[in-house]
Amino acid sequence: MASVPNQISAIQAAREIAAGRLTSEALVRACLGRIAERDPTVLAWAFLNPDLALEQARACDRGPKRGVLHGVPVGVKDVIDTVDMPTAYNSPIYAGHRPRADAACVAAVRRAGAVILGKTETTEFANNHPARTRNPHNLSHTPGGSSSGSAAAVADYMVPFAFGTQTGGSTIRPAAFCGIVGYKPTFNTINRGGMKFVAESLDTIGTHARSVEDAALLACAASGRPMPEFSRFKGKPKVGVYRTPHWDKTDERTRMLLADVVDKLRAAGWTVVDADLPPQAVAIYDANSTIMQFEEAYSLGYEFDVHRAQLSEDLTARIERGRATSRDLYERAIDVVLEVGAMFVDAFRSVDVLLTPSAPGEAPFGLTTTGNALFNRNWTTLGLPCVTIPVGQGPKGLPLGVQFVGPYRGDSTVLLAADAAWKAISR
Repeated sequence: MASVPNQISAIQAAREIAAGRLTSEALVRACLGRIAERDPTVLAWAFLNPDLALEQARACDRGPKRGVLHGVPVGVKDVIDTVDMPTAYNSPIYAGHRPRADAACVAAVRRAGAVILGKTETTEFANNHPARTRNPHNLSHTPGGSSSGSAAAVADYMVPFAFGTQTGGSTIRPAAFCGIVGYKPTFNTINRGGMKFVAESLDTIGTHARSVEDAALLACAASGRPMPEFSRFKGKPKVGVYRTPHWDKTDERTRMLLADVVDKLRAAGWTVVDADLPPQAVAIYDANSTIMQFEEAYSLGYEFDVHRAQLSEDLTARIERGRATSRDLYERAIDVVLEVGAMFVDAFRSVDVLLTPSAPGEAPFGLTTTGNALFNRNWTTLGLPCVTIPVGQGPKGLPLGVQFVGPYRGDSTVLLAADAAWKAISR
């Protein structure tokens, strides 16, 4: 076991606690110590109550094992309700807001024995207006968004894993920018009850971790799905490289790294081919924007009508655009999703997973943007499972990732493929 408990994986932590070699209190204290050291500059946490976290940990140490996460701390993005901690959605409208119940995913991981360490920072209502969080690799750069705090906290060893959410690219992109694993499951795999919606037909709860197995563990505990058998998997899935219609938006280092990943996979005996889709597939990007803006105009209708002065200018403008979007245009966008979805069903008949960049490049400089979701929006809109893994660094020394995408409900396939690929290219 690592000499510093907060640096071990969640799976190892759970094993050490179960074996009596580590207490939940010691693990939580190590996480809190790291937070005290680093969070004054990283600013990953929206709410933290050390006494409450330690109380939960001691209860785990006193009582019988409750489940697979027994005694392991988890961070919760602050758009997901917690009964014992405020949930403010990074909005002054909800400052100090105390939900009357846990979100479904929080209740599930509590049943599995998890310690809810605290609430991680989010952009305003999980939208575009940035959070205060900084990238732990370089404080002058964004950590991505909207799951800014979750990605930064996990990357900086403040917590083993955390919940994020994704409407466009809000789980995958921050993970790539912060050099960790991000997992966006198939749409609605993790129950969304108690989550503040942006766009109900897009919003997906995902996980951030420092390994694919840890990301899967949290998601499986939250959803009731069986854990993929990582240790027994010896396969080499067939990979289709999909450069997407936005390949020209990637930087040179991203293109080089993707090519390097392909070379290493082929050298390890994997079959890697180009996956070209009809040019009509590009329509999915505009469809995502139309659906998101139309639906968030309803999701945030109360806040806009009653508390407009407390919304950012950016969010106000988005809601206004959503209200100006006709129902007919929205329904045509839904039709586009169905049409493009059929194209990807065909694509997965010839490959097991797709490989794409996770983002156009490394995390942008400054804190006024969270980066570009060009390489994420299509998968979110289609409801497909995605896993990003860190594979290198950009020209400024910041992390870069590649993303594996699986077929609808092919979560085990994409998790196993991403984990096996990461091990193959790391040898």
